[in-house]
Amino acid sequence: MLRYVLRRLWGAIPTLLVIITLAFFLIRLAPGGPFDSERPVPPEIAANLERAYHLDQPLPVQYGYYLLNVLQGDFGPSFKYKDHSVSELIAQGFPVSLQLGMLAMLLALLLGIPAGMAAALHHNRPLDHVLMAVAMTGITIPNFVMAPLLALVFGVFLQWLPVAGWGSGWQSMVLPVIALALPQVAYAARLMRASMLETLSSPHIRTAFAKGLPLRLILWRHVLKGALLPLISWLGPATAAIVTGSVVIEQIFGIPGIGRHFVQGALNRDYTLVMGVVVFYGGLIIAMNLLVDVLYGWFDPRVRYG
Repeated sequence: MLRYVLRRLWGAIPTLLVIITLAFFLIRLAPGGPFDSERPVPPEIAANLERAYHLDQPLPVQYGYYLLNVLQGDFGPSFKYKDHSVSELIAQGFPVSLQLGMLAMLLALLLGIPAGMAAALHHNRPLDHVLMAVAMTGITIPNFVMAPLLALVFGVFLQWLPVAGWGSGWQSMVLPVIALALPQVAYAARLMRASMLETLSSPHIRTAFAKGLPLRLILWRHVLKGALLPLISWLGPATAAIVTGSVVIEQIFGIPGIGRHFVQGALNRDYTLVMGVVVFYGGLIIAMNLLVDVLYGWFDPRVRYG
């Protein structure tokens, strides 16, 4: 197992290198620069600023400087937040983004798994059709549409919940968590339904029913563990979707997480801040996929790691 984990970590280095290279050159090709929004400064000061951040060097040289700093664990200073380094901004925002993402994932599992089980146990009956219709609705409506709708209905019209902010009580968390979790609730429900139907039709489950075992016993001892395997594989892409989706949710609800820093950094052409967030998210997604692979082996003993 340790050898497998080390081999996967070693294999992640080229992936991270590709992410860094693509992100670095794409953001540098975007029009504008990090000091364009500042008030006009004399040419000598502008030249000094560019020299301080190596922006007067050719792009390959800037890329080399950036790679060298990343290898030393330094994402550099932020161009916009001059009193903070990128590492400090990520350290401030990550706990908020992590809390938002974990609550959304927990809600997705708590609602999606029972909904999928209920739909499978009532296959082709009205409850199945209703649950799958709701799931399809959740999948087709994106976060950036659902979030303003929730804020408008529950925050502005009904005034039950705050429309923005974070950390001022559980009420401020409800709308962002629901908006981020809803698409994943739908995916989890559909996946669980399909997996349950496949497991329920397997010979050993039919044998258990033929023996007259109680439904609850069959579900908990024989069906649930096998039906959860596809859901475990889904956790990696779902985590990536929640992490990237939180960028939009944090901006809409004014949440001080990494996603909000990323959006503000992109608007301000804060090269180092955008690069730092991209590299951090890339590493996080790779780590989550590795964790899911390890969990999959724990749930399914047939999986062997070479």
